[in-house]
Order: sequence, then C-alpha cells, then structure tokens
Amino acid sequence: MGRQIDLSGAEIRADPGDGSPPIFLPRQPAASPLLALDIGGTLIKLVYTASCGGEEELRFAKFERRRLDDCFDFVRAQGLLGCNGTTTGSSKENMTLKATGGGSYKFGDDFRQKLGVSLDKLDEMDSVVSGANFLLQNVPGAAFTHMSGKRNSIDISPDNLFPYLLVNIGSGVSILKVTGNRKFERVTGTHIGGGTMFGLAKLLTGCKSYDEFLQLSQKGDNFVLDLVVKDICGELACQKQGLSTSTLASSFGKVITSMKKLADYKPEDLASALLSAFTYNIAQVSLCYVLPHVIKLYLLSQLLIAVYMDGTQPRFIGRKEKLSRHAC
Repeated sequence: MGRQIDLSGAEIRADPGDGSPPIFLPRQPAASPLLALDIGGTLIKLVYTASCGGEEELRFAKFERRRLDDCFDFVRAQGLLGCNGTTTGSSKENMTLKATGGGSYKFGDDFRQKLGVSLDKLDEMDSVVSGANFLLQNVPGAAFTHMSGKRNSIDISPDNLFPYLLVNIGSGVSILKVTGNRKFERVTGTHIGGGTMFGLAKLLTGCKSYDEFLQLSQKGDNFVLDLVVKDICGELACQKQGLSTSTLASSFGKVITSMKKLADYKPEDLASALLSAFTYNIAQVSLCYVLPHVIKLYLLSQLLIAVYMDGTQPRFIGRKEKLSRHAC
C-alpha cells in the first residue's frame, strides 16, 4: 500500500491566473516527495509533492510527449524518485509510479530502463472525475467565473454538485456525465481537440512548442481573421436584434474575402484565431448535450475547467492557464 496524501484544508494561495499555481496541503506531513503522471497523446502532465516554507504543496509540470527525455531529466533534478509511490521490495527496481493515459502503456519500458521504475496504470477517466470532484468539493477559490476578462470566485455547494457534465479536453475530447463520487458514464466525445489545435498551429504559425503557441495566442487578435456579427449586418442591425457586435459568426471567415496570403498574417493572430475556434466549438458541442438535460457543464483540460451552471451562465472551475479568456 502506497503512502497517502492528506488533502484536508487544501487551498490555492497564489493567483490562479499565473499559470499552474501549487495547491498547499497544510495537514500533509513533511516526507520524501510523491509523484504521479498522465502521459497523453500530446502532453505529459506531472503532479508531485514538494516542501515550501515548512509546508507541503502539490505542484504541477508538463512536457510535450515527444520530449520524454526532458521529463526524465526533470524527475531526476527534482529528486522525485527518493521514496516515491509504492515499493514491493527494498530496491529501486521495485518502485512504481501511478500513471494514466495511453502513453503509460507505450512508454512503460522507457521508464524502467531510464528511471528504474515501473508504471502502475490507473483508469484515466476515473482519475479525471476524482480530481474534478476534489477541486470542486475541497479547494476554496478553485471555482470562479471568467467573463469579459474578469475573474470572480464563486462557491459550489456540495449539495448541488451532481449531476454535471465533465468535458475532458486532451488531444481529443471525452464528455462524461458525473452523477456522484466515482460514478460517471461517457456520453460522447470528439476527435477535434487540443491535439488538432496544436497540429494546425505548428503548420500555420511555425511554433515549435505548445507553450510557444499559447504565448503567441495571447499577443494576437483573432478578429483580424474571424468574422463577427457586425461584419455581416452592421452595428445598427445588431442593436435592433439585441446581438453583441463582437459575437463570433465564423472563425477565419474574413480570410474568404481577403487578398492576403498565409505569410501576410501574423503568427500571433493566427494562433489567437485557432484558440478561439477550438474553445468555442468544444463548448458548443458540449452544450448540445447540456441544454436538453438541464445539467451543469464543466470543461476540463490541462488548460482550463469551465462550467455552465444549468446550461446558461458561463463559469470556470479549477486551475486554468491563459487559454480560458477565449472560452466564453
């Protein structure tokens, strides 16, 4: 039986807008670090314990899957193999790490050869649901609205948490209906997810890493390429119909009538338009299930978790990175 983490009293003390802030664990006793990971189709995500000012915290890191050796170097440099996880004997070769994702099967031999550890493969969706429930039920400040560039914390009542729709955005997208702790079913999904977005981003912008793509998107203006309602019917008609002039009508729609070639567009604007297109589309696909069933919707990824309470008001839940500003 492996060591357990005491999650009671967990809280986020840093600004969630800073990327991947740690989660402080005030009741977790100091000990050698623990490490678990998810090896997806695009990224490797790590969660591990570390000491900070005499207190323990959960920290997060990510690497592109093609940079597996960088991940190994990070694990060694952080000393994350000290007495990690479960051991079936006294030797390092008997040490195991908890892991999810298809890559935990594909790269099991690499972990044994280069780190001297085995991967204990867990069910990915069960882990995703458990993690989302943990955030929603235990971490103050993990739930917030994010509209018009403003972030406001909200309270989630444990009595009104279930049922909800959990949209797990990875290389592809899986949509789960969660009815309780460890009670869920996959209701649908789509192959057009983060992997598709990053693949197109590499072709269109020349970016070489996922982080570079995100940084580009924050500097760009998607409206250089995206067609909005005002472009179609004018500002006065928008006012008469009660529509926002900036409502997105067609992603990349302005390109149709433009004389520009791909090289004429800024990589930053292309990245911003891609980000907008994919986040809008995933949210709309999810709402197609939510609205007829009048349940809550949560969008979850390594980048964001969002919720549409009762299928109406857009809200965000949990740790986020800068992608979330495009999701409403």
